[in-house]
Amino acid sequence: MNKTVFEITKMDCPSEENLIRMKLDGIPSIANLDCDIPNRKLIVFHSGEIDQIERSIIELNLGGNKISTEQTDQTDFKENTNQKNLLWSVLIINFAFFIIEMTTGIISKSMGLVADSLDMLADSFVYGISLFAVGGTLIKKKRIAKLAGYFQITLALIGFVEVLRRFFGDEKLPDFSTMIIVSIFALIANGICLYILQKSKSKEEVHMKASMIFTSNDVIINLGVITAGLLVNWLNSGKPDLIVGTIVFVLVIQGAFRILKLSN
Repeated sequence: MNKTVFEITKMDCPSEENLIRMKLDGIPSIANLDCDIPNRKLIVFHSGEIDQIERSIIELNLGGNKISTEQTDQTDFKENTNQKNLLWSVLIINFAFFIIEMTTGIISKSMGLVADSLDMLADSFVYGISLFAVGGTLIKKKRIAKLAGYFQITLALIGFVEVLRRFFGDEKLPDFSTMIIVSIFALIANGICLYILQKSKSKEEVHMKASMIFTSNDVIINLGVITAGLLVNWLNSGKPDLIVGTIVFVLVIQGAFRILKLSN
């Protein structure tokens, strides 16, 4: 048995972990995967050569770099029987906040909230594919990934068009207080998701480390929308909301392409 350690520089939250697990699913030489999100490390226990595994990781464009490979005597790996229940929990939280942020974003005229809702939807897709593809064929998983990826890109492009319309049109200011309040709750929701999934990996891990929260793209996006809300109020302009919305739409499309990588 070999143990290879990868540094995954863009593995910021559990949704990226699940993308990696889905991408490597079906490679027979892999005995076990262990993801260390705070330190952005992926540990692969495998037999034989690492070439196929390394290519698959690089294809996801998550900044995967091989650090080391060594032999190990470890052959007994503990499986987390609660993993499916945990995935359902974070799927429900993310999808609920997709609906909440999309609804409040439309009502408050905030593109930042609308864009962040699509980021929540993107995470929901990843967890959903992980759940519904369990026990299914590789072809089924690829079809689900392809549909999810294209759907996500379509929504993000519609968002871009709306940003342009508002930028060049005479649009009312978004409700900055709604932006801030909803984003604070979304921030809490992301923290709960990270806590649930990270805590499950170690019964001794009672409290989440700060790095688990504040290195996450999802949390940075939430903080960006909160900042945009403050700037909308301070500058009496909707431009900060549009700028943040545009940035998040770009991140959503990047996430969509990662999902589409699973269908190749």
